[in-house]
Amino acid sequence: MIRHALRLFAIGACGLVLGGCISLLPKTQPAQLYRFGAAPAAPLSRPSSVAVFRTIGQFQEEASDDRILTVAGGKAAYIAQSRWVAPAETLFNQALSNAFDASPIRLVARGQQGRFAYALRIDVRSFEARYDAGASAAPTVVVHVHAVLTKSDQSPIGEEEFEARVAASDNRVAAIVGAFDKAVGEVIGKIVGWTETKAV
Repeated sequence: MIRHALRLFAIGACGLVLGGCISLLPKTQPAQLYRFGAAPAAPLSRPSSVAVFRTIGQFQEEASDDRILTVAGGKAAYIAQSRWVAPAETLFNQALSNAFDASPIRLVARGQQGRFAYALRIDVRSFEARYDAGASAAPTVVVHVHAVLTKSDQSPIGEEEFEARVAASDNRVAAIVGAFDKAVGEVIGKIVGWTETKAV
């Protein structure tokens, strides 16, 4: 009987300790989620469209996940309690595919069936909000991409640098996200236009 009572006391004491621990955990606010990239356009129905294979490229490593990267001088930081709805690399690739769906170029991803005449490599070298005018001023979003287009036999067609710099209208997260959206749209528009010129 005494042993049973001691066991109940020990269980109750553990419950009190655990209850205290739970109440002492810091309360964190949920992160606000944002996205960039235009909504998918209606794909063109063109049987004579040119197939271009999208090879695996690189994405600025520190900006590739779901955190929003900022740079001030030589220091980098992420915007607190604000994240992309998916990794930035994933959202960028989706926006690129959506843009090509509305062009005479048919972008072929790895694993998809079909023959292709060209291969396109995209390296996103900068994807960040830069505080060049100080931490209290509105930043400028910089998206810089290196693109290489080759034939299916890997003979070179062209190589180009594309960049967009869009100043945020204010030093607020929503304004910075809007600048990212505009910069991505500008860069991807240039990539699609350049690819059409070279491959069509």
